Amino acid sequence: MRPYPGLRRPKTFNPMVSNSAKEVFIQGITRDGKTFRPSDWADRLCGVMSQFRPGGPQPGSHLTYSPWCVPTVVNGVKCVVVNSDLREAEVMAWDFVMNFAKDNDLQVAEACLLPDKP
Repeated sequence: MRPYPGLRRPKTFNPMVSNSAKEVFIQGITRDGKTFRPSDWADRLCGVMSQFRPGGPQPGSHLTYSPWCVPTVVNGVKCVVVNSDLREAEVMAWDFVMNFAKDNDLQVAEACLLPDKP
């Protein structure tokens, strides 16, 4: 039973992420501290999300990652950086990625990716 009958949450509601977050890091570590498997999960997730990009899917766009969903490694932990522009362009794609993290009990952090030092 909902605490407030008749009150609906917005479609993009996710208790793990604030609506003001510019980038979200889905970390390959569960809330229990275990490494998430399979080891190529980040590449697979970003591959699925490759069609969601500025300007929409283009011929050959499935061959590169979307700038809105990029795999990376932070301090030895595989992560997926999800840009909030994905939420603005395709709410269902954003929900898919956030639900992937939730369903697999992955740690999620709001942050921003800084460029490497020259």
